[in-house]
Amino acid sequence: MAAALLLLSGCASSGAGGGYNFAWYILSPFDPRGLSNLSFLIWGLWATVSVSTLAMVISLSVGLAVALMGSSKRRPLFYASRIYVEFFRAIPLLVMILWVYYGLPILTGFQTGVFVTGLLCLAISDSAFTSEIWRAGLQSVKKGQGEAARSLGLSPWQTMRLVILPQVVRAVLPALGNQYVYVLKMSSLVSVIGYQELTRRANELTLSQFRPLEIYSFLVLEYLALILLVSWGVRRMERRMGAGTHGRD
Repeated sequence: MAAALLLLSGCASSGAGGGYNFAWYILSPFDPRGLSNLSFLIWGLWATVSVSTLAMVISLSVGLAVALMGSSKRRPLFYASRIYVEFFRAIPLLVMILWVYYGLPILTGFQTGVFVTGLLCLAISDSAFTSEIWRAGLQSVKKGQGEAARSLGLSPWQTMRLVILPQVVRAVLPALGNQYVYVLKMSSLVSVIGYQELTRRANELTLSQFRPLEIYSFLVLEYLALILLVSWGVRRMERRMGAGTHGRD
């Protein structure tokens, strides 16, 4: 953050002799128009966080189900999980968003809204990656853990919920935190279909104010602050849960 502020201050100081007149007043909280512009941009944070968080929750659930299928001894379930992962991991997120929003209605006659389209595309695309994270976590738990739990009379569901999954969550939490950061950044692609998140609002404000450098510089700072806050929260969760140490000894 400090480096970004120094960069902006350096740009502002060089503007006097560099031929470009900076207009930071368009984002000044002390100017009525600047305050209105700031409010317009900052409200995009809610849209970005909401679609990213909901998509991550869905992605974690679907990814866990796909990972369990991939860990199954039943070959149909295993192959179904591999097809799911390879298929959705190979499709670029932007292409998926455009196809679902513009192409799917032609085939089905059903048009989804921009929020639902962005949410589903983010969740499905990311679930292909989170399933691999879950699968690695499941494989890291020794088979003896499950055998010991079943010898104590626990059902397969109780074994998974009470013994296996707590260890898996601690093991994969850092990777899942990184994946949430990835989803936050990829949510900017939903702006192409009109969803009013951070990038879309910055684009619209640029068209009305004709100040792309100032507005996009502020957009960089918004994403930087958001990602740093999320990273800090994930690190706190890692320390509290002892992530990475899940008792394999």
